[in-house]
Amino acid sequence: MNHEQSRALYDRALSVMPGGVNSSVRAVRPYPFFVQKGDGGHVVDADGNRYIDFVMGYGPLLLGHDMPEQVQSAVQQRAAEGPMYGAPTEVEVELAEFVTRHVPSVEMVRFVNSGTEATVSAVRLARGYTGRDKIVVMQSGYHGAQESTLVEGEGDHTAPSSPGIPESFAEHTLTVPFNDPDAARDVFDEHGDDIAAVLTEPILGNYGIVHPVDGYHETLRGLCNDHGSLLIFDEVITGFRVGGLQCAQGKFDIEPDITTFGKIVGGGFPVGAIGGKSEIIEQFTPAGDVFQSGTFSGHPVTMAAGLETLRYAAEHDVYDHVNGLGERIRSGLQDILEEQAPEYTVVGTDSMFKVVFTRDGPDTFEGHCEAGCQQRPECPRYDHCPKDGGDVKQAETERWERLFWPAMKERGVFLTANQFESQFICDAHTAEDVDDALEAYKEAI
Repeated sequence: MNHEQSRALYDRALSVMPGGVNSSVRAVRPYPFFVQKGDGGHVVDADGNRYIDFVMGYGPLLLGHDMPEQVQSAVQQRAAEGPMYGAPTEVEVELAEFVTRHVPSVEMVRFVNSGTEATVSAVRLARGYTGRDKIVVMQSGYHGAQESTLVEGEGDHTAPSSPGIPESFAEHTLTVPFNDPDAARDVFDEHGDDIAAVLTEPILGNYGIVHPVDGYHETLRGLCNDHGSLLIFDEVITGFRVGGLQCAQGKFDIEPDITTFGKIVGGGFPVGAIGGKSEIIEQFTPAGDVFQSGTFSGHPVTMAAGLETLRYAAEHDVYDHVNGLGERIRSGLQDILEEQAPEYTVVGTDSMFKVVFTRDGPDTFEGHCEAGCQQRPECPRYDHCPKDGGDVKQAETERWERLFWPAMKERGVFLTANQFESQFICDAHTAEDVDDALEAYKEAI
């Protein structure tokens, strides 16, 4: 493939943007390709190269790059009527009604502008509602670029994971490994009266798509109930993708107190949201005293895009299509790995998938989870599949990033840029796209 235009654009970008990008994950080596346009389930770069796109904007594009007519018309109408107003509009009420009607735990919603803003606001809300300061998060979990969760360490021995964050922020953040109920019990035994909330993704989506082991979320729910703490599900990635319109909490039959959303709920436009029980969400100003506000919150174009995207998904069997393709590609990947790299692990559910370059495992796939790791204790690979972010970090991450990712790109398949981020199926993808991608995997692995 020729990448002269992308290289020239990156050269220009390095002069005016730090690292040449506006999000650090995009800075692949030696340089990223620059996208010219999207086309259904594909993207075309500045040099005219065409790729099957499994990045999907890092998750927001459930329907793909071509908006269906009802979505496109709604977006164009809102944009034509004026960019924004600094006043409420009917469409934000309609989207809030849709979300509260379909997500089991959500009675009220506050819309914001990003997943990071949603988790920042959710943490502040939990602290304000409970009158406590400490937050429990999963080690290696990611909840956006916010000071309370950019920490590293174990238990209450934590420190900021980035310069620019005061040590005092980390003092209030406790970490436990995902899927370790004993560690969760221990941290509550020691700090339970000071814990405002547990903040976790229902499925780790930024660290290799790690499923919960049986009973783990129930343990967290019980600990929060016993100690008067709140359970916050970060569904920025899984919301309206895993579990359909009920989201991952519906799939796992767990009701958190607060849920954060992003990505799909805005239909591909900048968005975030905080939902939950009315008595909690009403603590936000102006109904309560926990300050939260934003100039662009509830932006009419975003609200229209999100509402019509979700309506379209509900009316056109979108979840059946994307989940079926997700199972097809995960099953196909496991067939490839059984022949070529049995130590590797296929992960994912519904329309999410990934191959984790784990370093150990049985030579046979007999009796294994057939379409992605589900953390079944009876699976012969159970002791080898990743249980938390640390396990994924111990995989061959450099091999994945330096050798595998470029090889897939040269074969016309666009994957997220590292071992940790999920791949996504959209409604515009076809069985032919999946089969072509599997051929590329077979060659690149």
